[in-house]
Amino acid sequence: MKALVVLALGTAAVLKAQTLNFDDAKTGEAPAGWTATKTGSGTAKWTVEKDATAPSKPNVLKQSGEATYPVCLKDDTSIKDGFVEVKFKPVSGKEDQAGGVIWRAKDKDNYYIARANALEDNVTIYHTISGKRVSFKSTDTKVAANQWHTLRVVFVGSQFTVTFNGNPIITATDDKIKGAGHVGLWTKADSVTLFDDFRYGAQ
Repeated sequence: MKALVVLALGTAAVLKAQTLNFDDAKTGEAPAGWTATKTGSGTAKWTVEKDATAPSKPNVLKQSGEATYPVCLKDDTSIKDGFVEVKFKPVSGKEDQAGGVIWRAKDKDNYYIARANALEDNVTIYHTISGKRVSFKSTDTKVAANQWHTLRVVFVGSQFTVTFNGNPIITATDDKIKGAGHVGLWTKADSVTLFDDFRYGAQ
């Protein structure tokens, strides 16, 4: 396990990162260059909003709709091996209070996702294939509501390392989704979640 962590973190260190903080985006609507959608049923609502607590002021990306899995994909990305990272703040939700990052997305129904959940106090990694989400590793950790957290995934081949608030907490292997794909963001059900400082890079 330690070898995987070192490998993944070392790989991440040599990647050239892109950072998006939504501060130049028009408020009240989804950011340009993203596909704001969902997996499953319901109505996702992805909008750029001003928020006084934003790590990079003034704007955040907010998901406030209700859908099976709200998804927001960065259109111009195509990454096979690399990393994706975001700062997120779970605000409310009776069924879920979750925030996640997506990688190797082929479309809204096929992608990998790692998410943290403030109601369950855990971080879990999944693959979603044809709209069906299946977990393959999870760990319990405190995910405080109404606080900003950092979630990062390094993905190289079939090996993944998930880091939460700077601590590597999951190493996992899965080969269900191959090749390059989009990176993006994710929530679940009635989660109201804020996102900022979205970063990604290719190996």
